[in-house]
Amino acid sequence: MSAPNIHRDETETKGRYWLVLDGHEAELTYSRAGEDRLIADHTGVPKALGGRGIGRMLVERLVADARAEGRKIVPLCPFIKAQIDKTPEWQDVLDKS
Repeated sequence: MSAPNIHRDETETKGRYWLVLDGHEAELTYSRAGEDRLIADHTGVPKALGGRGIGRMLVERLVADARAEGRKIVPLCPFIKAQIDKTPEWQDVLDKS
């Protein structure tokens, strides 16, 4: 499977990564906590898209953008936390405060 096109919408307080694949939408949402922290609070992948690594792709994009923008991630969503915890190269964007 080629990588799906992941979109990003962001306002002053909230943000969302999303994609549509085979007519189904998956998303990852976050809140902005100041200029340098993102509180990642939800990942939703429909059952029809399960098992394809879609959730991990969304987290990977969140991590890449946070790194590029000098932000840290506070992973409130258990899925996002698990993905970051098991990926050593993502630890630099984890907010440890």
